[in-house]
Amino acid sequence: QVNLVESGGGLVPPGGSLRLSCSASASITFFAMHWYRQVPGKQRELVASFPADGDIEYADSVKGRFIISRDNAKNTIYLQMTSLKPEDTAVYYCNAGWYNGIRPGNSWGQGTQVTVSS
Repeated sequence: QVNLVESGGGLVPPGGSLRLSCSASASITFFAMHWYRQVPGKQRELVASFPADGDIEYADSVKGRFIISRDNAKNTIYLQMTSLKPEDTAVYYCNAGWYNGIRPGNSWGQGTQVTVSS
């Protein structure tokens, strides 16, 4: 099990930028790392994925505006968000996924609120 802690959320005007961070309590080198977001009353939505090896993927709604990155030495991933829109308002969650050779596992952070409003 790994604990994840998100930070960096807040209130930003439309067109603004925010950088979210997710710090893990253990090495993430072999983990697939993801950012999700959720609006009350709606399903949690996958925003961006950064596999341990493989291609980075983004939801169509954030392509060209968000960038996911990871620093394995710091056990941390980031989500750089630019050109923010009111519809980006949500709680953003970090997720780690792994396979230990026997069974898959995953862990979630507690979430950080992002509000885009003037």
